[in-house]
Amino acid sequence: MLGSTGLRKGQGPARQVAVTGLLGALALALSFLEGLLPPLPMLPPGAKLGLSNIAVMYAVQSLGLFPALGIALVKGVFAGLTRGGTAMIMSLSGGLTSTLVLWLLARPKKPLAGSMGMGVAGALAHNLGQLLAAAALTTPAVAWYAPWLLLFGVLFGIVTGFVLRVTLPVFNRLSPFVHAPAAEKADSIPSQGNPPEEGKKSGGKESGTDIS
Repeated sequence: MLGSTGLRKGQGPARQVAVTGLLGALALALSFLEGLLPPLPMLPPGAKLGLSNIAVMYAVQSLGLFPALGIALVKGVFAGLTRGGTAMIMSLSGGLTSTLVLWLLARPKKPLAGSMGMGVAGALAHNLGQLLAAAALTTPAVAWYAPWLLLFGVLFGIVTGFVLRVTLPVFNRLSPFVHAPAAEKADSIPSQGNPPEEGKKSGGKESGTDIS
């Protein structure tokens, strides 16, 4: 759920920018490591597992649309600086499309998909955006890759969704928002719209202790 910002006192826009920067740096590091892997068979040149999308998946649910779009934009610029203009266009087309789809799925109070579903939806949207960009840059014949992009999008989306689910405790420690209430699952993503929960002292008085 993405709504009005529910930040703890002292954890306002400055920390949100800092966390966005950390997630962006993580996305760049994962993208760089993926670039070192050999090309995958039956996929267009440059196709990757998509682990860097994990940072975007978390950002779009916990920080909101614009920070997540910022991370996708930084990824695209990084691709352009390291692999050229075509790689930048492909990265931006896939990354921005994927981020918008993830945001639409995360908007309702009860997200329309879990980690696995978000991973698959994000991967398929990313592949679609890149396929359309490739068709515009080269020839519509690249549509031949569509069945493989669909298959690997589902498989890789499941992988990225699973990795996000496993690493949520680490991501949640970076979040500028409070963690999910105790009644919710410990591995849930803190939403931007969740109001801050104030801790209580042993005497019953409320305190401002940070529980994140």
